[in-house]
Amino acid sequence: MGRDQLGASVMSKVLPGDSTRDILPLMVTNESPKQRNWGLLVTGVIGGTLVALYSVATPFITPALRKHCLPFVPATTKQIENVLNMLRGRNGCLVDIGSGDGRIVIAAAKMGFKAVGYELNPWLVWYSRYRAWREGVHQEAKFYISDLWKVSFSQYTNVVIFGVPQMMQQLEEKLGEELQQDARVVACRFPFPHWKPNHSIGEGIDTVWAYDFESFRVQS
Repeated sequence: MGRDQLGASVMSKVLPGDSTRDILPLMVTNESPKQRNWGLLVTGVIGGTLVALYSVATPFITPALRKHCLPFVPATTKQIENVLNMLRGRNGCLVDIGSGDGRIVIAAAKMGFKAVGYELNPWLVWYSRYRAWREGVHQEAKFYISDLWKVSFSQYTNVVIFGVPQMMQQLEEKLGEELQQDARVVACRFPFPHWKPNHSIGEGIDTVWAYDFESFRVQS
């Protein structure tokens, strides 16, 4: 083939509208096997990282898939303040039912309570333990992985609950049967359906209700 013919052949491959132009990107096939392997490795690392992050983050934003669970909604500063106001002057041990990330338990421990949190979500329990250690109250603030319906609260004189409406009546019955005469129950966000609170503080979602023995004792 002559020089003129060769030039015409090459030009024909880049003329506008020529269908052969669409296949020119196939020249990337010159990529080496090493480059392809690195591409697969990077893709795998990114994918694995996303899966790991999803696995860690999901328990913090999704409640356990069970009946009458306590979804994790972090307590606001005002809610914590109102709860602590209801506990002033009290003594004895304290339990937070569904302790989430440990905010209430840690704050109560700083007030001088021996405080315990029960939480079904293991990620939140481990995180709470870390926070308690970081805040220097890990000796006074303990956290346990447990289903609240399988725990007896008879040993506690101060009970804190951030509940949901669907579970309040059942929890009302459980606590009424188990708690002693010197106990106080502090409910935040939602009140108990039948108990009459002795005290209340706050507005809207920050409202806190306190119930003493005469409110929740089991009627014979």
